[in-house]
Amino acid sequence: MFNDIGPMELLTIIVIAVLVFGPDKLPKVIQDVTRTIRKIREFSESAKQDIRSELGPEFKDFDFEDLNPKTFLRKQLGNDDLGLQEIRNGFDLKKEMAEITDAVNGRDTGSSSSSSDAVSPASGGKIDMTKKPEDPGKDERPPFDFDAT
Repeated sequence: MFNDIGPMELLTIIVIAVLVFGPDKLPKVIQDVTRTIRKIREFSESAKQDIRSELGPEFKDFDFEDLNPKTFLRKQLGNDDLGLQEIRNGFDLKKEMAEITDAVNGRDTGSSSSSSDAVSPASGGKIDMTKKPEDPGKDERPPFDFDAT
């Protein structure tokens, strides 16, 4: 419940409690607070048991922690029924980035056989990425450039 309270914060709370309630009333206040927390926990557990009994036997292993969105997503993404683990294992970011870098630098990775038509043997295995204007025939009009307008 109070997992994120450090020792200095706890000491500060104790000092403030002693100053506000006084040393003579502090034990009674602590008893009242612990009794209230205990009653809230009992009420919560009885409400959970009532909900489980009303849902029936098919929900006997229902966990209320699954209603937390983070827990629900973690449980569903960890489940391999969707095939996400296979997709996650099949994607290697370092390998993909190395292939892209090799392609940009003009090195042949050996795995891209479909891009062999874009590489001309006269260029020494390098990809020519410059735009070269095509010479239109005398009777042809130059192609219309949509980007220029």
